Amino acid sequence: MPNTTLQIIRDEHAAVTAVLRSLSMMLARGPGDEPERFFDVLRAMLFYIDEFPEKLHHPKESNLLFPRLARAATDLMPVIRRLEFDHMRSEGKVRELQHLLLAWELVGEPRRAAFAEAAQAYVAFYMEHMRIEETQLLPAAQKILTDDDWAELDAAFLLDRDPLAGGVRDPSYDRLFTRILLTAPAPIGVGAA
Repeated sequence: MPNTTLQIIRDEHAAVTAVLRSLSMMLARGPGDEPERFFDVLRAMLFYIDEFPEKLHHPKESNLLFPRLARAATDLMPVIRRLEFDHMRSEGKVRELQHLLLAWELVGEPRRAAFAEAAQAYVAFYMEHMRIEETQLLPAAQKILTDDDWAELDAAFLLDRDPLAGGVRDPSYDRLFTRILLTAPAPIGVGAA
């Protein structure tokens, strides 16, 4: 039987993965002849990560899923602690990237390496975080949580979903998503590879 919460988590992870891969591809390509568009879409991608995964996805995991798993399977505590520690640091990492990107844009080439290194480290950090959730935590959750747990989790996870992962379209974010989709390379957008 399909599990709504687990599917939402996986869908939201897929959306973030697509954005992170596109960010990496754009970074490798560099600003080229259109630095304004380049910096504009990277800012939009970082804003998306700050706005959706950080403010909607992580709190649901931290406040709803992790406590249930900690009560049901104390042997998962080391994994839960690590993932929770990642959640606590992640927002600061995104803000640091936003600052480093602005420095590169305004100060120029001498600031490029700092952003590139931090962005590559962030992508690796986030991809590893999602890998741990999907390989260690989610399979355990599927085995140990009760139908009542899933009913409560499903109700919560169905609210405020990421629009890039099947959530309800909020017109106030249309400009953000249009900017990302038209400029970013596949898998997230239709821009040049």
